[in-house]
Amino acid sequence: MVAMAATASLFPVSSPQPDSGAKNSGNHKGGLGSVDLRGIKSKSTSSHGLQVKTNAQAPTKVNGTRVGVMDGLKNEDNSSSGAPRTFINQLPDWSMLLAAITTIFLAAEKQWMMLDWKTKRPDMLADLDPFGLGRIVEDGFVFRQNFSIRSYEIGADRTASVETLMNHLQETALNHVKNAGLLGDGFGSTPEMSKRNLFWVVTKMQVLVDRYPTWGDVVQVDTWVAASGKNGMRRDWLIRDCKTGQILTRASSNWVMMNKVTRRLSKIPDEVRGEIEQYFVDMPPVVDEDNRKLPKLDENTADHVRNGLTPKWSDLDVNQHVNNVKYVGWILESAPKHVVENYELASITLEYRRECMKDSVLQSLTSLLAGGEMMDSDGVDCQHLLRLEGGGEIVKGRTKWRPKNAEQIQPHLSLPY
Repeated sequence: MVAMAATASLFPVSSPQPDSGAKNSGNHKGGLGSVDLRGIKSKSTSSHGLQVKTNAQAPTKVNGTRVGVMDGLKNEDNSSSGAPRTFINQLPDWSMLLAAITTIFLAAEKQWMMLDWKTKRPDMLADLDPFGLGRIVEDGFVFRQNFSIRSYEIGADRTASVETLMNHLQETALNHVKNAGLLGDGFGSTPEMSKRNLFWVVTKMQVLVDRYPTWGDVVQVDTWVAASGKNGMRRDWLIRDCKTGQILTRASSNWVMMNKVTRRLSKIPDEVRGEIEQYFVDMPPVVDEDNRKLPKLDENTADHVRNGLTPKWSDLDVNQHVNNVKYVGWILESAPKHVVENYELASITLEYRRECMKDSVLQSLTSLLAGGEMMDSDGVDCQHLLRLEGGGEIVKGRTKWRPKNAEQIQPHLSLPY
């Protein structure tokens, strides 16, 4: 009874007035709860024509009181004479409102997360490369691309390896050619070079690392080209920390052309020169050229030798020779263990002598310069040679190592912008 009273207070229903022609099977006591309707159709005599159709069932007893059960009540009049609306059913649908508010907040949070990675330095906002695709800047002379250091690119020291940095250098060089609209059907070759079966090969590479980035860092790589003699090209790079703008790595390289069929070096044709000269920058290299001659290195003078190095299929590039970055790993194969564990590579100079093909078997040799096994706080210098086991030189190199965690002083550089 209490439940029925509460229901009636929230959803009151007007009782129909008895019609003189109606047949009643029970007494009317002023409420529907005491009315026993057995299939009787009654029509209201009110001026609004309220019609009520009922389908009665046998009365039940609740706590000893007879209750009529009504089913199929249908109100066919939508006028003001229907059941009045209460405060409860006039409230808005709060679930829909909450859903709308939640959707707005989630959308705002997503947008904030997309923007939150951006550097907080206002002067660097224009240099952002959110998708890592790179773009040409500085009046068309410099190509700029960002890289995020991945977990698989770091080594035991929790920093990126020198091979990772050199892969970034190679990637930006190729993307520079592509974004300048000079990419033919070759690997970094221009259309005129492709017509003549020419491609670029590196003859010398110098890399100076002031600080290695670590996992999660975003680095910005800038690269540009300049003339190098009559038949060569120089390419320079700068790697910066995107957050601080600090220069992490400087690199410079010399390139010449090789014929893909004859595998011989070639002069730069005038048609090719016309394609690339417009992008040359008249600036000195970012790395002072190391022209020191290295002493002869062989099995008798080397301190450490590693034999039986062979390239895998994955080490070859589209020109069917070993990628130049792979040579770095092979050279370091013979580096002394106590040097690798206590020092980090500060600089490397590589002079490329000949190609390494897929069937080559190599030998890596290393010697410590000026002091043999003795090391000091200034670092260690090493001489390297990667050669065929038959004796032909592939790469000659020099490395300088500094004590780990040593603080570096930023150099003053002349830049093309």
